[in-house]
Amino acid sequence: MGTHSTLTLILALAAGPVMAVTAQQPARAAAQAPPPSGGAATASPLPSDYVIGAQDVLQIVFWRDADMSVDAVMVRPDGKISLPLLNEIQAAGLTPEQLHVKLKEAAAKYIEEPNVTVVVKEIHSRNVFITGNVARPGAYPLLTDINVLQLIALAGGLLDFADEKNVVIIRTERGRQQHHPFNYKDVVKQKNAAQNIALKPGDTVVVP
Repeated sequence: MGTHSTLTLILALAAGPVMAVTAQQPARAAAQAPPPSGGAATASPLPSDYVIGAQDVLQIVFWRDADMSVDAVMVRPDGKISLPLLNEIQAAGLTPEQLHVKLKEAAAKYIEEPNVTVVVKEIHSRNVFITGNVARPGAYPLLTDINVLQLIALAGGLLDFADEKNVVIIRTERGRQQHHPFNYKDVVKQKNAAQNIALKPGDTVVVP
C-alpha cells in the first residue's frame, strides 16, 4: 500500500468514532453551545394556546451542564418528566416558558445561575376525533386552528347515507359535557356559519 493510501486510511479511521459520538450526543453538544436567547424554543411553530400534555416529547438543555440535559424525554401519563438530578418534574398543563421557569428554580439548588432551554420536539397530546359516517373516522392531530368543516374534509367527507343535518360536536369543559349542533348542508350553503366552530383538543365530531 502506498504512502498516500495509508495516510487516507488512518484519517478515515480516526474520523469515524468522532462522528459517531457526536451523532449520539446531541443534547451534550447543545449544552456546550452558547446560551440561547430565551427559555423556551420549538422545533416548529406551536399553537397559540399550546400547553404541554401527556406523550409530548421535549428536549431539555442546560447550558454547560450536559449531564443534566436530555435530548428527548416523553411526558408520562401522570404529566411528569424524569430528569437527571432533578428527578420528577410536573410538565403537563404548563406552557414551555412556565416549565422553563420551574426547571430553573429546581436546578438552582444544585448549580449556580442555571441556564435552561425547553424545546418542544413532538406534540402528541392535542387530538380531535371524528366518528360515524365519514370516509376515514379516527383521531387527527390538532396542530393548527381547524373548524368542523375542515375536519370533515380531512376525514374524507361524509358518506352518502350520513345525516348531514344532525352532526354533533361533543366537548368537555370543566368536567361537563357539552353538545354543539352542526348542520352540514347549511354551512356549505353559507347559512348559519357560526355553528362551524373552531375545534379544541379532545373534541369529538359525531356524524350519525
